[in-house]
Amino acid sequence: QVQLVESGGGLVQPGGSRRLSCAASGFRFSSYAMRWYRQAPGKERELVAAIAAGGSTNYAESVKGRFTISRDNSKNTMYLQMNSLKPEDTAVYYCNAPALYYSGSFRPLWGQGTQVTVSS
Repeated sequence: QVQLVESGGGLVQPGGSRRLSCAASGFRFSSYAMRWYRQAPGKERELVAAIAAGGSTNYAESVKGRFTISRDNSKNTMYLQMNSLKPEDTAVYYCNAPALYYSGSFRPLWGQGTQVTVSS
């Protein structure tokens, strides 16, 4: 069974740091690009960061220089290190495999999400 499970969310003060994890199972994790998205209340889901199978990365302008996406293929896990957090970073963060082959076709796979709240 293919699955993505996020962890690491919680309450953090402005200026603080948090590391999110995304554990993958049921597929060859090392072969696939992966992404982090987030969705704030009343807003559309937005792409935060992406990492290719080969390790190259891309970031939304709003998080460049503050967030770092990485992956450990030996652990089938992706990470999002978030530093200098701001209240506007408050959102549910989702792990995503954008084009995973399962159940006979290529389709996106989503985790259940983890809440990050930045507040004093």
